[in-house]
Amino acid sequence: MTVHVEPHVVEPDELTCRELVELVTDYLEEMLPSAVLARFEAHLLECDDCPMYIDQLRTTIRLVGRLDEADVSPNARVALLREGRAWRRSRA
Repeated sequence: MTVHVEPHVVEPDELTCRELVELVTDYLEEMLPSAVLARFEAHLLECDDCPMYIDQLRTTIRLVGRLDEADVSPNARVALLREGRAWRRSRA
């Protein structure tokens, strides 16, 4: 017996998982504009994986805490900035 499953079609106003990941920091810091927040939260209600991702991030933040700029050594700061810039270039 073959079961045919229709792929989920993303509506133009729906947020994708990839878009959610890009917005997660602003979400956790409560910085999303209300229209984006509504789309974000609607996605969380419909997606099986993204709520787990958010929970994992919250747990990580709670366990690790927050770093202040003064907590990061100059060498680590340079390395983090270099990696961040490389990541951005790879997405361009």
